[in-house]
Amino acid sequence: MNKINLIDSFSEFKEFKNIDRPTMMNILEEIFRTMIIKRYGSDENFDIIINIDKGDLELWRNRIIVDDEFAEDSFDYNENQHISLSEAHKIDKDFELGEEITEPVNLNDFGRRLVLALRQNLSSRIMELEKDGIYRKYKEKVGEIITGEVYQVWKREILILDDEGNELVLPKNEQIPSDFYKKGDMVKAVVEKVEMKNGTPSIILSRTSPVFLERLFELEVPEVFDGLITIKKIVREPGERSKVAVESYDERIDPVGACVGMKGSRIHGIVRELRNENIDVINFTNNIQLYITRALSPAKITSIKLDEENKRAEVFLRPDQVSLAIGKGGYNIKLAGKLTGYEIDVYRDSDIDQEDVNLDEFSDEIEQWIIDELKAIGCDTAKSVLELSLDELVKRTDLEEETIRDVKNILKAEFE
Repeated sequence: MNKINLIDSFSEFKEFKNIDRPTMMNILEEIFRTMIIKRYGSDENFDIIINIDKGDLELWRNRIIVDDEFAEDSFDYNENQHISLSEAHKIDKDFELGEEITEPVNLNDFGRRLVLALRQNLSSRIMELEKDGIYRKYKEKVGEIITGEVYQVWKREILILDDEGNELVLPKNEQIPSDFYKKGDMVKAVVEKVEMKNGTPSIILSRTSPVFLERLFELEVPEVFDGLITIKKIVREPGERSKVAVESYDERIDPVGACVGMKGSRIHGIVRELRNENIDVINFTNNIQLYITRALSPAKITSIKLDEENKRAEVFLRPDQVSLAIGKGGYNIKLAGKLTGYEIDVYRDSDIDQEDVNLDEFSDEIEQWIIDELKAIGCDTAKSVLELSLDELVKRTDLEEETIRDVKNILKAEFE
């Protein structure tokens, strides 16, 4: 029996992981039947046997044995479907009229050009199937975390390979600002979106998406994964701060405590993955005033005035709590507004006697080494610095006069 060996030409096809075996068999048979029709006009009397694992293909043609006179004179004689008795006897003397004879067909009989066209058509169809398989696979993974290896680092994006060698892209704007990767590093990210561009699947990953943080909570907190704790909303300033509102319908479960874990054991892993991003976990509530109060944590609020129609909130705090409410870079108040859906305005409470404020509360405006220099001479609070004259401070510290003047202006503004 003459087999057509496909190992050299088509053995790579069995390596495609995203194409199931039945689909591969159907495509191969369809391609070869097209070639048979082009060569013989019909494929009805042909059998195709494919062994993908071995890379073998067998083509068999079935013909009916007719008498020599019919073969020579009849208009109904079809060389593709009939064979004369004399020709059949050349194969085997025992053949008789009316029997069906099955013969192997050699691929070389189709001609070089047809075989080349077959090869190109087959390669094209398989590649299309592979790309479509990758697209469908990752379309189902949108919103899921995947881990891949950095293959190439460019200025605007990183090329990542998954465990099957598929190419994924992590754009610069989907990276945490402090992210730094080199070739060979492992990256954890969420599948943000999957698109087809010019017939090729484009798989975009993200580490800045709130969904990424939500999936990390599901990995670290079993109660979230099991649905005992619901994440109501997440807002992020990637790499800086996040606020996560959680709720539990089981009164026996403390949602915040469960998410943070004993001594922060659960949330520490998430914080490390997010490059030390500060994460505030708060209890969700339908009470807007209480919700805003919790959202502005760690600041302690004195009172709130709500304008529900315009979605605005006036928040009054003690002077020493204002900087806490605003937070470093204004992230705390900005995220609190996004979380609650209210535009939040912060005011110092004028009805409260303005008490002294610790110097450490001004770390956002005054450099730490200057604060340490003032502490070294016993000035731990704002008023203790303001009580000393400019000359006295210049004399007792190593600070320049202009620096001390700037510090005094900042401290005075706190009590104005």
